[in-house]
Amino acid sequence: MKRPDRVFPHPWLSVSLLIGWLLLMNSVSVGNVIMAAVLATLIPWLTHVFWPRSPHRLRFGRLLIFACRVLSDIVLANLQVARLILGSRRRLRPAFVHYPLQLQQDFSISVLASTISLTPGTVSADISPDRSTLLIHGLDVGDEQALIEHIRQRYEEPIREIFECSTP
Repeated sequence: MKRPDRVFPHPWLSVSLLIGWLLLMNSVSVGNVIMAAVLATLIPWLTHVFWPRSPHRLRFGRLLIFACRVLSDIVLANLQVARLILGSRRRLRPAFVHYPLQLQQDFSISVLASTISLTPGTVSADISPDRSTLLIHGLDVGDEQALIEHIRQRYEEPIREIFECSTP
């Protein structure tokens, strides 16, 4: 087992665990803070080998814009899915689409797959062994190429800009 380079191999996870533990315990006593610190240090340190390598450069401004875009897409997709489900089932056109990836880093691909799955009406189902194609299921796919271009413009391009770690 490879040892991590730092005491905090995943600092954001450590911060999240620390805050999450304190919120869960609903107390900021000395014992809870010590326990939270121990968990926030040990869990990322012991599980670092299972995590994809995170990017070294990150553009926070673009990340904030991307997060707002994804949140608005989630709200709009919920309304569209509700309309589809409450309407005629004959209008549904479910399909699996093979999405050709331009991203190359595992972390970036994971963010893209998670974003696609967060948006109602689409789910990331599988990734090819060579990491070149993502299998996506769409609830209503009229035009596969239009869906591919929508995902590329709306999600994949911004992810590439945010993390600056994947090139086409």
